[in-house]
Order: sequence, then structure tokens, then C-alpha cells
Amino acid sequence: MIAGALAAAFAPVGAMARGLDTITAAGVVRIAVYRDFEPWSWKGADGTVMGIDVDLGRAIAKALGVRAEIVDFLADEDVGDDLRNMVWRGSLVGGQTCDIMMHVPVDRQLARANDRAVIGAPYYREGFLMACGVDTDCEVAPAALKGKRLVAELDSVPDFYFSGSFGGVLRTDTRHLMSGSAAVDAVKTGEADVVLATRAQIEHALAAGAPRRRLGRGPGGEGRQPRPRRPARPDRRRPA
Repeated sequence: MIAGALAAAFAPVGAMARGLDTITAAGVVRIAVYRDFEPWSWKGADGTVMGIDVDLGRAIAKALGVRAEIVDFLADEDVGDDLRNMVWRGSLVGGQTCDIMMHVPVDRQLARANDRAVIGAPYYREGFLMACGVDTDCEVAPAALKGKRLVAELDSVPDFYFSGSFGGVLRTDTRHLMSGSAAVDAVKTGEADVVLATRAQIEHALAAGAPRRRLGRGPGGEGRQPRPRRPARPDRRRPA
């Protein structure tokens, strides 16, 4: 499984980190969350940013006695880029840094490579599940899904798994979508037969109601998860 945590600026010489006293005096803590990342953070129909990470960020702000300013951002090539843009330096195209970034992988190599940010306070563990259309059996060896319409989020752990496992036999059957929620929706609407996504994304779809799908177990069950060539933003972004 993959764990997620918080990241905050370390404040080396020249960095933009704000100390707790400064945050308290300003009365606001800036919290960065990923964009289009249901159920963790996404914009509702009215443009309001919502989700699990948003709720947690506001709870942190409440504990500090300040207001939460939620900043949603598009993921860059890897988590190292995200930490640089959102936490310790800022984007080259402008924009303020944030005090906290949510949903950072707990990964020793990532932490060593990004020593200008402090990564800690893990708050969840993530796994993977499959969801299948009503005419597709999820309870088979994944290689037996050859010929089915498979979907996964582009450049994600499920994408690497479908495309690279079993000698690549599922590669040509796999369609890549821009988010895990879009991949789950493709099965809900009957446009695809099988989706591999994070457990959170599948359970979020179940809670919302998905009459054309049924739930199946992910590859390897609860204890063993697909091991991609590159670790990810717990479900997608890879460390630098």
C-alpha cells in the first residue's frame, strides 16, 4: 500500500517558508491540494474546492486557530516539481507558495531528494481495486482480461500495471484517461469494461451510485499491490 502525508517548507536560507508565528499573526494558513483528484480534492459545480484533503486542511487550520486558504493546483511531472512549485520556491510563472501541501507520498528516496521540504504526519494508506461492468468477471487472473476494454488514469500505478505486467499483453486493450475519476466513470456509463483505480476512487464511485458496475478485488488483494517501475503521488505522481 501507499501512504500519504503532509509537506511543509523547511526554511533554508533563501526559502519562502513562513514560521508558525507568522502564520498565526496573519490569521491564515495556505494549503495546497491537487486539482481534479476525486475524492481527495476537486471543484464542485459551483466552483468550490471540496474533498477529503480539503476537509483535513480546514481541520488543521481550525486547530491552529487560523483560516484555511485552499489552493488547488495542476500536478507537474513529478512530486519533486510539485513540492518546489507549491512549497519551498514557487512557480516560475508566478503564484505564492503554500505552508502545507497535502497528499505527498511517504517515500524515503523522495524525502532525501527534496530536503527543502519536511514530509511527515502520514494520515492514510491507499490500495487499489478493480471495478467491472455487469457483464465482466473481476474474479479472474488479470491476464484473462485480454480483449476487455480496460481504462486507467494516464501515467499512474494502474496504467503501469495494465501496460507493463504479464508481458504487456493488456497494453493494447488499455485506454488512458486524464484522471482516475474519469476512468471509473467510463465503467459506470458502459464505455469500458474494467477500471483499476485507487480504493478511495472506487469507494467514492460506489457511494455516489454506479448501477452499471460491480466491485471486484484489485490485483494481489489487500496485502500485495502492483509494483510500478516508478512510485507515485500516492496514486499517480512519481517522485523526482
